[in-house]
Amino acid sequence: MALYLNILGFHIPSYGFMITLGVITANLFALYPLRKYKLNFDDMLILEAYTLLGAFLGAKLLYLFISYRDIDWSRMLEPQYFNYIMQSGFVFYGGLIGGLLLFLLAGKIHHIDWKPFIIHLIYLIPWIHGFGRIGCFLAGCCYGIPYDGPFAVQFPVGSLAPSDTTLFPVQLAEAICLLILAIVLAILDLKKSYPHTIAIYFIVYGILRFLLEYVRYDAVRGHLFALSTSQWLSIGFVVGTICYLIRTSVSRKKA
Repeated sequence: MALYLNILGFHIPSYGFMITLGVITANLFALYPLRKYKLNFDDMLILEAYTLLGAFLGAKLLYLFISYRDIDWSRMLEPQYFNYIMQSGFVFYGGLIGGLLLFLLAGKIHHIDWKPFIIHLIYLIPWIHGFGRIGCFLAGCCYGIPYDGPFAVQFPVGSLAPSDTTLFPVQLAEAICLLILAIVLAILDLKKSYPHTIAIYFIVYGILRFLLEYVRYDAVRGHLFALSTSQWLSIGFVVGTICYLIRTSVSRKKA
């Protein structure tokens, strides 16, 4: 658990390293479905570039929105403070929404049929996200509630989590669930040709995130009434996906 990893004498941010590792392995895993479904690799790289940019912008913008009261906006022109704000604080749901929006925009701008890519590669999102959560654990961000039961962890001095108490390892719990979800979605698509992998992802992750928010302890997450920002967004994704499935099913029966 450390903000920086010492690799060959270089001090590399642990969160950024894990995200990069997730993206690299995801691209390697994508080679098989690309070949199986005869999808163009260059088209995937274009869609991926837009998606990653949208994910970064969306995650940062949502963080700024829910944390605006905790940010000293009068110091935003100071290079050191601006860099600190830009390098810390991201909200996954903002990244998911931003990434999907720019993914669709890339398809329109470059005239790429984006549907088969998202259908057959949706499992790469929880895969990369799982690596990101491991990065969160290493850095100590997004930490869990005080807890002294099995698998409790205590972060060292200098990490982003409090170091004076044992905590629930919520980052690792989410990472494990995300990686399992990614594997299940990949099997459903590659072995079973299941058509609703996107819906499964939105519903399962929405429920998972809603529940895990109750064992999160970091304060800068935003709340409305008794629920966090991510819990409200989880409800929106789950309900919206179920409504879409019902509407699609009714339309097919009428047809």
